[in-house]
Amino acid sequence: MIRIAGAPITWGVCEVPGWGHRMSAGRVLAEMAETGLSATEFGPDGFLPRDPAARSRLLAEHGLTAVGGFVPVVLHRPDHDPLPTVLDALAGFGPARTLVLAAATGDHGYDRRPELDARGWDILLRNLERLTRRAADAGVSAVLHPHVGTLVEGPDDITRVLDGSAVPLCLDTGHLLVGGSDPVALAVRAAERVAHVHLKDVDAALAGRVRNGETGYAEAVRTGLYRPLGAGDIDIAALVSALGAVGYDGWYVLEQDTALDAEPAPGDGPLADVRTALAHLDRITGTAGRAGAKDREGAAVRRGGRAVGVPPHH
Repeated sequence: MIRIAGAPITWGVCEVPGWGHRMSAGRVLAEMAETGLSATEFGPDGFLPRDPAARSRLLAEHGLTAVGGFVPVVLHRPDHDPLPTVLDALAGFGPARTLVLAAATGDHGYDRRPELDARGWDILLRNLERLTRRAADAGVSAVLHPHVGTLVEGPDDITRVLDGSAVPLCLDTGHLLVGGSDPVALAVRAAERVAHVHLKDVDAALAGRVRNGETGYAEAVRTGLYRPLGAGDIDIAALVSALGAVGYDGWYVLEQDTALDAEPAPGDGPLADVRTALAHLDRITGTAGRAGAKDREGAAVRRGGRAVGVPPHH
């Protein structure tokens, strides 16, 4: 069985100023529940109530639970201590158990980043270790998210993290491909370090334009960088199979970054792409459609997530 959660950015809800139209929490959560999802990441500050009890009540109204949240934090500067930011985030986690860290540059957006020298890398890696330990003290698993426009983006950056720390990874299929990595190969190479997964599919040609500096990340998102699962160039089946073969039992978060210009009509917009993505997951994991998955859906409720079968490893 695999556990599938949603992410508010799939509905265009992002922390970056000026990203696009933000749909209401009520509509987003209702549409998540309509697709059969039963868990979600938090989304940006202000999307869900910060108080854990209030947030849990709101999610429960839609049959949802919280997985955890994405926290971009500056890790590389000698004049900045990231611990207060992380402790503040952890104070609002409640029963959620996954802290997704990104090595933020300190600027808004993800269209450019500085290059780190040896000292900057040393500070970043030591901070990662420190924050991972503090999260564990709070009963939360901290993972590092290699992310376009952050200081851990491409293959060399990821290798430095793997070799220089013990921090687990959030394997984001889309950001890895855009950054120049093969997400399936990384899943095989570093399976024991993968503790959280963000599932995206990608237009590889457009990803190459971002990587080469021909277009900015935000503009590429607006012009179709991310595709519904099965409609892009990532072998999602191979990735799920590779992780299933080594016993990965964490979350697969359906996260397809979207930027909206306006409120979609009822039943339109991101909801259609989420349905397409979930249908693809059903096919590649051997589930005979949504109607034939009643027992699996029951297991999902018992385990806290929408569950489908894992394919055999080839």
